[in-house]
Amino acid sequence: MLKSLWNDEAGVILSAELVLVGTILVLGMIVGLVELQCTVISELSDLSSAFGNFSQSYETSGFGSSKGGNQFKARTYGSAYTDRADTCDCDTNLSIICSDFGEAQK
Repeated sequence: MLKSLWNDEAGVILSAELVLVGTILVLGMIVGLVELQCTVISELSDLSSAFGNFSQSYETSGFGSSKGGNQFKARTYGSAYTDRADTCDCDTNLSIICSDFGEAQK
C-alpha cells in the first residue's frame, strides 16, 4: 500500500498549479498594497499641507462701558495673535519617496 501511494501521481500537477497561482496572487497583492500605501501617504501629505497653510491669526478689539463722569463700569482689552510661517507649513520639506514616475514629478 505504501508503494502504491508513493507511485500515485494523481493531483501533482494540480498542486503545482495552485502554488503558482497562489504565488502570483500574493505578489500582485503586495504590489497593490504598496501602491495603496503610496497613494494614502500622498493624500495625507496634501491634507497636512492644507492644514499647515491655514492662517490662524486673529484679532479682537477691546470694549468698555462707562458709568459717566469718566469712570468705567467694565472694560476689556483687545488681543491679537499673528501666525508666522513655520518650517513645516509648506510642502517643500516633505519628501515622499515613491517609485511611481507621477509621484516623482510632484
